[in-house]
Amino acid sequence: MDQGEDDDGRATNADYAIRVAAGIGAFTCEEWNGFAGTTRGDKENGYNPLVSFAFLSALEDSGCAVRRTGWQGHHLRLENAQGRLLGAVPCYLKSHSQGEYVFDHGWSDAFERAGGRYYPKLQCSVPFTPVTGPRLLVGKD
Repeated sequence: MDQGEDDDGRATNADYAIRVAAGIGAFTCEEWNGFAGTTRGDKENGYNPLVSFAFLSALEDSGCAVRRTGWQGHHLRLENAQGRLLGAVPCYLKSHSQGEYVFDHGWSDAFERAGGRYYPKLQCSVPFTPVTGPRLLVGKD
């Protein structure tokens, strides 16, 4: 696949593009839940309410997971050349390490003392929970 940029400035391969969505609202409920295995009757993929559109949109709509609180939605969209959504990853641009279960305060302090800038960081996770589950959400195709 040839790499390049499309007219919108997105990094692309000939067949795929990864776009950043500034919030869960950039997806439809059907798109997101089609990949997230969030239907109670979905025995094949398992039911995980923490990656459901309803849960993530509630976090963003209520003001819990927004830029002001240090959890700015930067969800990834994988699309084919025709713009069809093939997968998604729940990601947040973090401005601190609070409210997560990755204890990297020592790393961030050391990096900044050495002259680096640790934040913002992109974290692929569900806010405020250590619960394991799918984060790379793809369809059955």
